[in-house]
Amino acid sequence: MPDSAPGQVLRVAVGVLRRPDGRILVAERDRRRHQGGRLEFPGGKCDPEESALAALGRELREEVGIEVSGAEPLIRVRHDYDDRRVELETFLVTHWRGEPHGAEGQALGWADPAYLTADRFPAANRPILATLTRPALCLVTPDVDAVPDADNLLSGLDRALAAQAAGMVQLRRRDRGSPAWRRLAAAVAEVCAAHGARLLVNGSPELLEGLPEAVGLHLPAGALRDLSSRPIAADRPLSCACHDAAEIARAEEIGVDQAFIGPVLPTRTHPGAPTLGWEGLAALTARTTLPVYALGGLTASDIACARQSGAVGVAGIRGFWPNADNA
Repeated sequence: MPDSAPGQVLRVAVGVLRRPDGRILVAERDRRRHQGGRLEFPGGKCDPEESALAALGRELREEVGIEVSGAEPLIRVRHDYDDRRVELETFLVTHWRGEPHGAEGQALGWADPAYLTADRFPAANRPILATLTRPALCLVTPDVDAVPDADNLLSGLDRALAAQAAGMVQLRRRDRGSPAWRRLAAAVAEVCAAHGARLLVNGSPELLEGLPEAVGLHLPAGALRDLSSRPIAADRPLSCACHDAAEIARAEEIGVDQAFIGPVLPTRTHPGAPTLGWEGLAALTARTTLPVYALGGLTASDIACARQSGAVGVAGIRGFWPNADNA
């Protein structure tokens, strides 16, 4: 991947080659270049007026010696380094002709993305890795006024996870911390485990007491102001809600693992409230390398738009829940 002059916006086409066994191709960046010695995904600079897909085919032919025959958009990443700005148009490449090799002398290898850590990649590449290792859909549970009965919530959650294939759930209820909530949270954890979904509980750190170690915490945006450091262990997932650049910066300071940013589109629960829109979301994702989930008026059909705006996935209630009009 070529360098650029300081201050220049560099458009780059990036290819994530994925084999049928799920392993992806990574390269070691030349140590003499910007971000040298780190891992990267193959690709290169788009020529003026050249489409990203055309640049992808040309660069992968030159760089790893293959002809691309099947690729789809994955995520667009905008990132400002201290000395340059980049915009990465990333594609998931699943079909090609030829055997990938280091045509420019670079070291290549196939790796399980689950075992690749973000600190081994340039910052702009980290959202790409997150897209490969994190669920694309997060279901947020309806609150107690919409689905007050625990049995109905659990059966609805089971149906929703089966229908939507959501890989993550956020348990958000106003009665959090009560004995009834704790019984419900333990049952929700079992449902999530049965579907292979990650669970986050919305609220404060003490809510994790008694829950399986795999269960993580989601912090409301207001909670960020009262924290000076990460409030839970590093091996438990931590996310937070963010609405603007200041909250995102604060989330980074305390070491959260992912941010939920919104509202992107109008919602029924807050008609007339200000929204970010896709451009506003893109402006905020460009300010962070945290994995971002977009929320607010979204459904599973919005994943492509969210990823073009720099988010790894979408989250929501109505667009994911059975009988959404009643939730």
